[in-house]
Amino acid sequence: MKFKAILFDLDGTLLDTLEDLADSMNQALSELGFAAHPVGAYKYFVGDGAVTMTRRALPQENRDETTTQKCYQAAKSYYSQRWAVKTRPYPGIAELLEGLQELGAAMAILSNKPDEFTQQMVTKLLSGYDFKIVRGADVDTPIKPDPTAALQIAEQMNIPPAEFVYLGDTDTDMKTANAAGMFAVGAVWGFRTVEELTENGAKVLVKNPVEVLGLFTND
Repeated sequence: MKFKAILFDLDGTLLDTLEDLADSMNQALSELGFAAHPVGAYKYFVGDGAVTMTRRALPQENRDETTTQKCYQAAKSYYSQRWAVKTRPYPGIAELLEGLQELGAAMAILSNKPDEFTQQMVTKLLSGYDFKIVRGADVDTPIKPDPTAALQIAEQMNIPPAEFVYLGDTDTDMKTANAAGMFAVGAVWGFRTVEELTENGAKVLVKNPVEVLGLFTND
């Protein structure tokens, strides 16, 4: 195989988390007296960490640190209660993960979602798959697109970055992949556009998860 491992983004790549995220943030916004947003707007709020999502959801004139933190903590509390209400793996993800395991590809997950939620979601919604490392955002490591965490994962798995496929759905993911020296693959079914993925360094675009398997075969 040309590639030996795959590093996945989580939200918008493996799991469709958008509605639960939107519902939680909209409830927090309403509680603070701010207008809610359509679910589709959250495709552009997410991707760069929970605090950044909060700041983007707030009115521009109310993005001070105090208001941002108050809204973030409220949304986090609501999300802790409802993160699995509507969130599910995308169609084709089960087939992709099963196929990768059959091919012997090593799998890991790196998300900008807080680590506590990342771990809970993978345990509940992606159980039965052999992820070598599952890692969300923590206070000690810069979030994506900084490549630090991706490179640490490669080192822990003892696989060179160049032998990793990186599958993600946003500009942040494509930038992370390229900065880490991994092969950037854009998930078209996710939150962002083909243009965004291409402009930010996607080497390949895939419309269906099982297409990724072709990168791990000699066909």
